[in-house]
Amino acid sequence: MTDFISLPAAPALRLLNATVPGWLLGRTDSLLRTELAMAGGRLADPAALPEAPAVDLRGAMVFPCFIDMHTHLDKGHIWPRSPNPDGTFMGALTTVAADRTARWSAEDVRARAEFALRCAHAHGTRAVRTHLDSIPPQDAISWPVFRDLRTDWAGRIDLQAVCLVGADGVEPGGDGAFAATARRVAEAGGVLGMVTYPLPDLKDRLLAFFRLAEAHGLAADFHTDETLDPASNTLRTIAETVLETGFAAPVTVGHCCSLSTMPEGAALATLDLVAQAGIGMVSLPMCNLYLQDRQPRRTPRYRGITLVHEAKARAISVAFASDNTRDPFYAYGDLDMIEVMREAARIGHLDHADRDWTRAFLANPAQQCGFSAPSLAAGAPADLVIVNARTWSELFARPQADRVVLRAGRAICRRLPDYAELDHLMDAR
Repeated sequence: MTDFISLPAAPALRLLNATVPGWLLGRTDSLLRTELAMAGGRLADPAALPEAPAVDLRGAMVFPCFIDMHTHLDKGHIWPRSPNPDGTFMGALTTVAADRTARWSAEDVRARAEFALRCAHAHGTRAVRTHLDSIPPQDAISWPVFRDLRTDWAGRIDLQAVCLVGADGVEPGGDGAFAATARRVAEAGGVLGMVTYPLPDLKDRLLAFFRLAEAHGLAADFHTDETLDPASNTLRTIAETVLETGFAAPVTVGHCCSLSTMPEGAALATLDLVAQAGIGMVSLPMCNLYLQDRQPRRTPRYRGITLVHEAKARAISVAFASDNTRDPFYAYGDLDMIEVMREAARIGHLDHADRDWTRAFLANPAQQCGFSAPSLAAGAPADLVIVNARTWSELFARPQADRVVLRAGRAICRRLPDYAELDHLMDAR
């Protein structure tokens, strides 16, 4: 499909009748019409460019390029060779573990991650945080690949990486293999990560985790309570530990699915602690909808999405992200943040909520990760996504496959890579 509008390759350009979220211009309007201008690869004051060529967008919506703050580039696109046998969370864990052990060479990880980044770039994403499975010896393979990718993609997609290690892999004493992983993460300028689930000594492991993070000056990012078991509330333990230790670096928690099934009072009291601790949350609605409450020959009863409205009401920074793409944890997806926004609106009922929910796909992930804040102000990079929709209903009714993506004020080629490019990696073993 071709782009719905053609923009001239002029040194300066004015975009008339653009529709943008009001909060991006400091307004309370859900959407408003405005004029934008570009010169020298950056946004400019339209009044300063009265002679520049003008294009009437006829109400088309304009967003700054997106931030996808929770992905798994190392797992992506292994579905053809390692599909989930039953669609369950445990099926995903065991299938990925087997594939990783047998197949994840540097060449394999790089080819699949590169493919995924090309998709994200074509869809209009400018920054990505990825989790990397970091159980030795995989950490010695994937982290150097990530560092090379970060260099190669500089100027197109800003990249961050988080180590992904289960709670039982974090020694309570703070030494051993995880201490070495923390050093590797620090050397790569990454983020310290951990998957939390109920363990008798989880508090001791969290204390060791935060000591290492503080010693290396690292932010923290947790996979938390990715289950519908209402008894699983490691989120509360994380918040209590942050408050107890005074850990000052940014902390993000992802998934938090069990909040949706535990008693209301317990869930809201946990969110109160999260707010008090200043922890950010990221919801992964597409992956959680796919995995959670899946039982043979039974219609799912629960969505798996965490309590995003209740978190936002407590001034907790809430973001949404892609999570997995075409791997055993999620058979679909393409690192397309407009798809994430569309599905999050449907799954989480964002459509009749506050007027500034698009912060969760732009400003909030930027703030949680430390990426540059999205802006439509003069002087900001002219990195924009323009879609053929004038209202939220028009935006979410279609996939916006004919969108225009501008980087430094110039339209990029949006041709997506062909899945056949990965065929040589997909032979079954």
